[in-house]
Amino acid sequence: MKKLLSTLFAAFLLVSFFACAAAAPAEPTPTVKPAEYHKISAEDAKARLDSGDALMLLDVRTKEEFDAGHIEGAILLPNETILDTQPDALPDRDAEILIYCRSGNRSAQAANKLVAMGYTNVYDFGGIIDWPYEVVTE
Repeated sequence: MKKLLSTLFAAFLLVSFFACAAAAPAEPTPTVKPAEYHKISAEDAKARLDSGDALMLLDVRTKEEFDAGHIEGAILLPNETILDTQPDALPDRDAEILIYCRSGNRSAQAANKLVAMGYTNVYDFGGIIDWPYEVVTE
């Protein structure tokens, strides 16, 4: 008799457990899209620069490379100096930032670092070697 009651009680618990589990609809897990930067062409970058909109043009090469020739209006912020804290030169994490380097490797690295820090409007247009427009030396 005790065995029968124990078996019935165990069956009742199992049925109750599965009934409760089935009755509560599972809430969908929100999918969070990882932040990412945008890859654009030199032509698109030139159009953005010529638009007159507020934006930041970031050269992530070395000072020596920058001094040898850079795009007018560019701010020098070498990729090696972009670590895990917000750079003083980039106070607004929502500002539009156009990034370039020599060939496109360091600009992609810098863009990824900035996005990881919370910058939301980052555009990489590759290297100055693919820039068919004027550069300045100062």
